[in-house]
Amino acid sequence: MTELHDLPLRDRWARLRFAIVGPLLAAPPEPGQLRELITVLATKRWRHPVTGDDVQFGRSTIERWFYKARKAAHDPVDTLRSRQRPSGAGALLSPAAVQAIRAQYHQHPGWTMQLHFDNLKVILGEAGVPSYTTLRRYLRAKGMYRERKPRHTSTGAMLARDRLEKLEVRSFEVEHVNALWHLDFHHGSRKLLTHDGQWITPMLLCVLDDRSRVVCHAQWFLDETARSLIHGLCQAFQRRGRPRALMTDNGAAMLAEETTAGLHTLGVLHQTTLPYSPYQNAKQETFWARIEGRVMAMLEGEPNLTLELLNQATHAWIEREYHHAHHSEIGATPLKRYLAGPDVGRECPSSDVLRAAFRIDVTRTQRRSDGTVSLDGTRFEIPSAYRHLQRVQLRYARWDLSRVDLVDASSGAALCPLHPLDKAANADGHRRRLDAVDVVEPIPDSAPGIAPLLRQLLAEHAATGLPPAWIPADWQEYV
Repeated sequence: MTELHDLPLRDRWARLRFAIVGPLLAAPPEPGQLRELITVLATKRWRHPVTGDDVQFGRSTIERWFYKARKAAHDPVDTLRSRQRPSGAGALLSPAAVQAIRAQYHQHPGWTMQLHFDNLKVILGEAGVPSYTTLRRYLRAKGMYRERKPRHTSTGAMLARDRLEKLEVRSFEVEHVNALWHLDFHHGSRKLLTHDGQWITPMLLCVLDDRSRVVCHAQWFLDETARSLIHGLCQAFQRRGRPRALMTDNGAAMLAEETTAGLHTLGVLHQTTLPYSPYQNAKQETFWARIEGRVMAMLEGEPNLTLELLNQATHAWIEREYHHAHHSEIGATPLKRYLAGPDVGRECPSSDVLRAAFRIDVTRTQRRSDGTVSLDGTRFEIPSAYRHLQRVQLRYARWDLSRVDLVDASSGAALCPLHPLDKAANADGHRRRLDAVDVVEPIPDSAPGIAPLLRQLLAEHAATGLPPAWIPADWQEYV
């Protein structure tokens, strides 16, 4: 049911005016009685349609309303509506004022409306400047709102701002659980004191399901690296399964080779937001506000805040409050909507498969002298069975040199693990006998004779029947 305060202002005034003069229309007064009845109505108090206070109207005002409503017999309420003001498109402004306003806003989009008004008084003079209300109505009608100074002034940031001004923004939501996850880092509002005496701002990694808003995993770290991202993302996979797509921003950790290669291997579509466009990941931004407004606010009285306490408090709040609280946007709790489905997620592979997925492939040249390759300043031994390979392909994570695999370049299959060079172990002098790379039948020893090509050329030349092209000397024996 529509409340009175939900109606437009013009409709509220029309209803009040019709309530005042309506009885005169329903029971037309006798000749000579109209003035007396209007005088009585002028002495009464009415409720103001905007403020709700008691208000009285003059006799001439009520009389004008009466004649206006009686003249429009078909729709007196519509006639009693207030006159529509100009739309703010400059109907009440002179061409010189419109030009001055546009030029000033183009040069100073970050000014407040009051500052625009004060400067227009200097430019146009007291007589030519419109009122502050007219100026504000015109600026709003033309979409000339105050623009905050961008934090980044690079070319990409300027392009993102222009794109936001030219293209509409619409909210979206996928139709299936685990169809799309959001991943992002959040800078905490408090710093932590580490054991080495440094103040570090903690970073909260959160993976959020788009449809249900369920937190697949959340964890505080001391950095925003690909190693931390993959550590938290693998836990989200193990808790909720594999999604169909993952949306991130364009941070260095999100675009790292390990991250993109692992998502490709696991069959997860990696979608990135446009640069300098955080509104595209608005669901995460809303969640950060709740983290700061609830969790961090309840920890503000704790002087010895640690990373462990932060993680414990965050998980307790997520599992005991956030997942069970009614979400006005989805009309249910996140946990209930997640369980209701429909679900398009897939089963999560083992930990070893996840660890092996988030790695990169690099190519190195094998040193023929000792059969080693250099990887991030560390030398690794290549098994003698692959000593014939000049260029070898390796698969590893840049932060974990304990697991480096030799990979078949054609099929991508892992051939064997590689280990760092242990010079101390090699100092014992024991060496394994090298096996032949290709085992073939032994070749009998015999004189090679004339090469096959030259033998063919001699036969072809002899078949022509031409005499020799030289004359032997008389004193040389010709064989």
